[in-house]
Amino acid sequence: MSLTSRVVAGSLIIVAVLSILVVALADRRLETRLIADTVDDLAREARLTAMRWRAGEDADSLADAAGQLLGRRVTLIDSTGRVIGDSDFEPPALDELQNHASRPEVRQARANGTGWSRRRSPSAGDEELYVAVRAPLGVARVSMHTRAVADVLGGARRDVIVAALISLGVALFLTALFARGVSRPIIALRDVARRLADGDLAQRPQLSGVGEVGDLADALSRMAQQLEGRLDALAQEEALTTGLLESLDEGVLAVDSARQVVRANASAREQLGLRATLPFSVSLLPRDRALRDAIGAALEGARAGPHDGIIGGRTFAITARPLTGGGAVVALLDTTPIRRMETVRRDFIANVSHELRTPLTAIRGYAETLVGDVPEGSTAHRFSETIRNNARRMQHIVDDLLDLSRIESGGWVPAQAVVGLDTVARDAVTAFGDQLRTKDVELVVDVAAAPEVYADPTALRQVLVNLLGNALRHTASGAVTVRSQPVPDGVAVTVSDTGSGISPEHLPRIFERFYRVDPGRSRVEGGTGLGLAIVRHLVEAHGGRVWAESAPGEGTMVTAVFPAAG
Repeated sequence: MSLTSRVVAGSLIIVAVLSILVVALADRRLETRLIADTVDDLAREARLTAMRWRAGEDADSLADAAGQLLGRRVTLIDSTGRVIGDSDFEPPALDELQNHASRPEVRQARANGTGWSRRRSPSAGDEELYVAVRAPLGVARVSMHTRAVADVLGGARRDVIVAALISLGVALFLTALFARGVSRPIIALRDVARRLADGDLAQRPQLSGVGEVGDLADALSRMAQQLEGRLDALAQEEALTTGLLESLDEGVLAVDSARQVVRANASAREQLGLRATLPFSVSLLPRDRALRDAIGAALEGARAGPHDGIIGGRTFAITARPLTGGGAVVALLDTTPIRRMETVRRDFIANVSHELRTPLTAIRGYAETLVGDVPEGSTAHRFSETIRNNARRMQHIVDDLLDLSRIESGGWVPAQAVVGLDTVARDAVTAFGDQLRTKDVELVVDVAAAPEVYADPTALRQVLVNLLGNALRHTASGAVTVRSQPVPDGVAVTVSDTGSGISPEHLPRIFERFYRVDPGRSRVEGGTGLGLAIVRHLVEAHGGRVWAESAPGEGTMVTAVFPAAG
């Protein structure tokens, strides 16, 4: 139903209800007022009759004369209630009339001077209005049929109803005009709002003026302007975002909470060989486990990666992050050239280290022979010792490089078994007997309850030897301690010292190959810069983790976690 129809219908109902109320109220008040006026008129007529009623006068003749003159029924009642004169009855019939002493109007007249009642007459048979007044000789009563009052009321009621109908018609006409005047601008604003909702942002209301409708038109116009501006800004931002994503060499995917790929830049399409039209299911992506696991973790609200995955013969670093409100974004960085370079580097280092091993062995052998053959304290002896020490150091570097290359290339797989940590730790300590005799350092093994780990015994010993050797090199005096304790994901082995410590800016890089906190000191003390890198690779090959905690002047604590036995 239109606004005009609703306004007209509502107004029609209101006017109709008001008209009915007015007719009902006017009818009731008019009837009351008409009865009151009629009673007053009849009372005056009854008094006139009572004034003419004298002793010795024929009461019935007086009643007949008064009734003819007034056009009413006139009744004269003596003090006993007997009717002695009535304009509607002749003398023979008067004696048959009932005694009127009990009539309501007669009782009221005797008590108050005037009384009236409305009832059906037992003698006449019609409803009449009776008014009685007290007279010296009794009671004079004047009555009339209520049909006359009803006729007057009926005419008045018809007049009121006609007036109400006329008012209703006029109100309906005026309401229709008013409703059309109100609804026309509202309909125009509705049409403008619909076109704005459909995307036609050039639409503007053509209305102006004061009042609520004008204010609404102004507000709608401002809203359209702001909406157009914001949509333009969003479009520009969308274009910028699209341009940035499409210009990235890194592949980017956006996945919603329903596991639908809703966005993919050109690099991602090329890297993953995607041909489907967006959006499409995650199931259409390449079936690489690292990619699927990263997407699944991000959709569950966890950060994933970077993890390496091989897709289409190429290696990618896959990273996934959850999005606010559900969904995930996945980034793919093609690391194939980097991995290829790392492979070339590892092969080069392995080959060079292998080729250097033979001449270094020969140089070290000849130097040790010379040290034994020349007198101590001579120049030749000092030169021979220098050659031997440097050859030994270079041989350590070559051995570490070969171990690191073998681990990184995947050529070494830990032969894990149940190993007693206490036994391996004490065996590793024996390798530093000569070094401890020349230093004021105590080496303590505090492995509680001889815990067992699931690890490669040789790799575990090498980890402890490297950590102990690194701690002894940086500790001039004090203690180096090996401890163990159970943790939720295995057994933690900690090597702590009381040495010089490491500054916070160096801690994140100490497990990198050839990284030295103090290169000059490490070179003097015989460090190769590869020990902690080997430790990290060996621990991670067991599925464990390693980290360091230190502060300058407070020593260093390195912790490695291995799987627990059983």
